[in-house]
Amino acid sequence: MHDPFPFPPPPLLVKAITPLADFLSLSTLPIHIHELLLAALSYHIICAYLSPFLSRRLFPSIYPSLPLRSRVNWDVHVVSLVQSVVVCAAAIWVMIADQERKSMGMEERIWGYTGADGMIQAFAAGYFLWDLQICLRYLGIFGPGLLMHAVAALVVFSLGFRPFVNYYAPTFILYELSSPFLNFHWFFDKLHMTGSKPQWYNGIILLGSFFCCRLLWGTYQSLRVYQDCWAALHFSDTHGSPVGDGLHVSREITHPKGIPELMDPTGGRAELMKYNPNPENMPLWLGLTYLGSNMMLNTLNFYWFGKMIETVKKRFRTPKEDAKAKEDGEVADVVVEGVELDGRVVELAADGHVKRGEEMNGEVRSGKASGFEEAHGETTRRKV
Repeated sequence: MHDPFPFPPPPLLVKAITPLADFLSLSTLPIHIHELLLAALSYHIICAYLSPFLSRRLFPSIYPSLPLRSRVNWDVHVVSLVQSVVVCAAAIWVMIADQERKSMGMEERIWGYTGADGMIQAFAAGYFLWDLQICLRYLGIFGPGLLMHAVAALVVFSLGFRPFVNYYAPTFILYELSSPFLNFHWFFDKLHMTGSKPQWYNGIILLGSFFCCRLLWGTYQSLRVYQDCWAALHFSDTHGSPVGDGLHVSREITHPKGIPELMDPTGGRAELMKYNPNPENMPLWLGLTYLGSNMMLNTLNFYWFGKMIETVKKRFRTPKEDAKAKEDGEVADVVVEGVELDGRVVELAADGHVKRGEEMNGEVRSGKASGFEEAHGETTRRKV
């Protein structure tokens, strides 16, 4: 499937990026660079201008009164919400509509390319490029954990421009299906709806979607890509002649309509493999870099899921359970998609005043620190 984006890359932009793409062996980057930069620029405009403008008018008594740290988090959550909805809808459409993608075997999944997958890859890379500069700019807010996440995700999606595992770009971007509910949970706290029924229902959906999309779907697809990469490491050991050498006709592919067709080097399969017409064994460094980044992201997902369960439970404790926790001197250390913020610790006495340390975000009410600070790096440790 050709790139469905309605505008081709500007020739001047292609010419400017080609030397870097050649140096990094990112063959398809020049034909998708406009999509990558447009995505990054769009998220910057939303974060820096559109979100503050609309938020001040939609929530005039809440957004302007937030400390700078919380306003930055608010705007980042708005971008995350927009990005997750748009890119997941596009990825699902590509997975349904891209017929060439459905016919791919191991070789095409590792070395093949379709323009539609490249578009999703560019949109994702654009988001993580924007995310990387945000994490660097506000390192004190988001911490090294989210910085590592941004770097790993950008590496994973950038390697697809070689092309390499271009097939898996829409697959792994579906991790983001749980992100809207994570953002809603954070906004419920900021809108003084902590512990409300809408937040409870959203919390259940959040846990269910996170578990299904990131742990079940993500782990299964990671195992598939590990299997493909293992086969690619030993590709030339099990194949007599490289694909497209003109000596052999490729295997038979059954198309979605059920019509078998032999794909020779001059046919449709050659189009899928045009950037890697003669694949050899996958370089070890490439497999280790990709799989290492993927493994780190999966590990973070399992860690965050455990913390999310703790967070939702603490939001809806009964008074009796809360009193018992106070007697036990329990300290709630909640971190979801983030890390402890600058080592600042907020401990609240039973009357709701700051006992020691520094008040985080200036939001303390009824003995509890308001705000779902654990998402995107604002961690509140409170004594209850």
